[in-house]
Amino acid sequence: MKKSLFLVGLLAVALSSLTLTACGPSAGEADEDVATAPLPALPPAPDTTKGAKQPAAYRELTAPNATEDVKKMQPQM
Repeated sequence: MKKSLFLVGLLAVALSSLTLTACGPSAGEADEDVATAPLPALPPAPDTTKGAKQPAAYRELTAPNATEDVKKMQPQM
């Protein structure tokens, strides 16, 4: 009995808190008096390729392709 009474009371408190917040001033009314300024332009992206040309189409990432790429990067002995 006490548990069901507690749950009913908890439900009543939750519903009353929802109705109280719904009746308050909306957030849109407070934003009307805000002065806005345009954002500054973004700087150009840095060149991380060090001038190397990018391939027209990238290769598929698979184990055989990755093995070939790693072998090409290793120095030949």
